[in-house]
Amino acid sequence: MLNSLASGRRLALRIILLQLAVALLAGLVFLALGHREAVAAAAGATTVALGTALMSVRLFGDVGGAGQALGRLLTGMLLKWIVIVGGLVVILFQFKLPPLAAITGLAAAYAVYLLAFRFKG
Repeated sequence: MLNSLASGRRLALRIILLQLAVALLAGLVFLALGHREAVAAAAGATTVALGTALMSVRLFGDVGGAGQALGRLLTGMLLKWIVIVGGLVVILFQFKLPPLAAITGLAAAYAVYLLAFRFKG
């Protein structure tokens, strides 16, 4: 086995913490444009971090066979996207926050997810 469950858990935790740091950074950057933009950017990035956390909890739960692992991966990804899309809907339509800031925060946090696998160490 090339990759242990503990290694996967550590990587997932590192990704979540980096996404939360990006949420804070995005909020601070958009604070120059106003309070609502800062909240939207931070909320968009935090939504991705919450989705990643939910997927990680689902994926690294019980140890089982390969079929169970694939099922947990697929349900975790489905839950992640439900949280992200649902969170974005709440941010944009219920709270009526600026869409550009929310989508920028979301994209920045998701970029962390993509880059983490490139530079894992």
